[in-house]
Amino acid sequence: MAAAEECSLAVPWNSLSLTHAEYPAGDFSGYLLAWVSLGPIFIIVGFLTLIIFKRELHTISFLLGLVLNEGVNWLIKSIVQEPRPCPEIHPSVFSKYAMPSSHSQFMWFFAAYSFLFLYLRMHQTNNARFLDLLWRHVLSLCLLTVAFLVSYSRVYLRYHTGSQVIYGGLAGTIMAVVWFTFTQEILTPLFPRIAAWPISEFFLIRDTSLIPNILWFEYTVTRAEARNRQRKLGTKLQ
Repeated sequence: MAAAEECSLAVPWNSLSLTHAEYPAGDFSGYLLAWVSLGPIFIIVGFLTLIIFKRELHTISFLLGLVLNEGVNWLIKSIVQEPRPCPEIHPSVFSKYAMPSSHSQFMWFFAAYSFLFLYLRMHQTNNARFLDLLWRHVLSLCLLTVAFLVSYSRVYLRYHTGSQVIYGGLAGTIMAVVWFTFTQEILTPLFPRIAAWPISEFFLIRDTSLIPNILWFEYTVTRAEARNRQRKLGTKLQ
């Protein structure tokens, strides 16, 4: 009896639709695109994980740019107030306004900013090898492909019209250029000073702006330190 009362539908239940992606039943392409459309969620989780373990100022700035980009999207939607193409198909969607597409704006901001970072910020390495350049080209192509697929998924799944996705991509690209320029010209010169703040030292926040290839730097430093400690340990055991 108690279990029956607990399962009563007297009060309607709502869906937490922030990560809720619907697709046509039996449509395998729609199923795959529904997963693809969750790309922004995966990226945010990746950023938070990277910041927790790396605590690098440029990564934090990148995430702040994404958050600002979402704020701009919300502002434009509130002004334009263009409805979704098929509200009857997705009644539990997070926002009833759809111009511009937040998914498209998010992904094209991420892709455009990453593209600028790869070809302008990492261009400091003038002696880059062929494989390094090839890696940049392949990664850029992957970023553009994912951004396109996420944008296309929003139209295929009838969350947005084509124009809503296009304007979202355009807004995201413009925001990426503006934020990258602001980061390079205004924030990057301040990063060494910010990294020296007591609160930054307490949370181990660091600035790696002057290190072109942070992966190679961390690898070589870690390898050298491991060898040094192994040498000291061997000396003590003798």
